[in-house]
Amino acid sequence: MSPAERKELQKLDDLVLGASPEVLKKIQEIDYQTQMDGLSFYDVYLDSSSLVNPNIKKSLKKS
Repeated sequence: MSPAERKELQKLDDLVLGASPEVLKKIQEIDYQTQMDGLSFYDVYLDSSSLVNPNIKKSLKKS
């Protein structure tokens, strides 16, 4: 894993750990959808080119 990937994963970890109940619910919904698409939430977050729904990152950043 590259240092850039580690940094992005840390951002995502911090987002999840510091999230409000409302944001956690959104994350859970996104995670469920990525699993249904056979993808990993972390992989989708790191590799935006693999996003099935490009609004995932936007939705997380708004919260």
